[in-house]
Amino acid sequence: MPTWDEKQYLKFADERTRPARELLGRVPLAAPRYVVDLGCGPGNSTALLAERWPEARITGVDSSAEMLARARLDLPGLEWVQADLAQWQPGTAPDLIFANAVMQWLPDHPALLPRLFDLLAPGGVLAVQVPDNFDEPSHVWMRSLPGSWSETLASVRQGPRVLRAGHYYDLLAPLASTVDIWGTRYEHVMTDAAAIVEWVKGTGLRPYLEALPAAQRDSYQQAYLAAIEQAYPPRADGRRLFSFPRLFFVAQR
Repeated sequence: MPTWDEKQYLKFADERTRPARELLGRVPLAAPRYVVDLGCGPGNSTALLAERWPEARITGVDSSAEMLARARLDLPGLEWVQADLAQWQPGTAPDLIFANAVMQWLPDHPALLPRLFDLLAPGGVLAVQVPDNFDEPSHVWMRSLPGSWSETLASVRQGPRVLRAGHYYDLLAPLASTVDIWGTRYEHVMTDAAAIVEWVKGTGLRPYLEALPAAQRDSYQQAYLAAIEQAYPPRADGRRLFSFPRLFFVAQR
């Protein structure tokens, strides 16, 4: 996992929180007693859960001490736990495990998703949103940008951990009473190509930058920016559309 910078991540807080709102809107629970925000980050998604269910016990779980420090600062009344998300085990069975934009960082979804589902209380819900942008230009260029850094970054390049919608359905449908699954492609209006680079520096680009020696980072970023300039051309008003597909699924026990 990369080292997280909550300030960089929250530069686009509204855009990053919008999918969490849409995922939450499809959770079919009236009054859950215990809610877990798995991969809570700086707490922007956890705040939505607390707003919807103010009487619930809510726990935010993340592997990043930096992200949790910001979450504790903004939402001191909630419970925050630092843990390895792939191995996390709750002390009490949750009524909701909410996982917004975190599963793409975790391995072995065919084993992980059924394990998480099995942790739920009877009638509980697993709600997941995951970026589905492995084949988008923003991510293709991260791992295939030609240059002196290619050999160094070879170890960062990995196959997509995000499965197809049908695979997730087949994993959860035999276990669940209902599975709601859908995809959305957001078209984020960005001021310029540099803004797109700033966005991905908060998430997908971080492992690549961290793998490079300091002497190569600037040249890599300049080459990446040039590629993004071409991949996301200016629209009629000079702004860029940053196309961002996401996959959602909500499974109830």
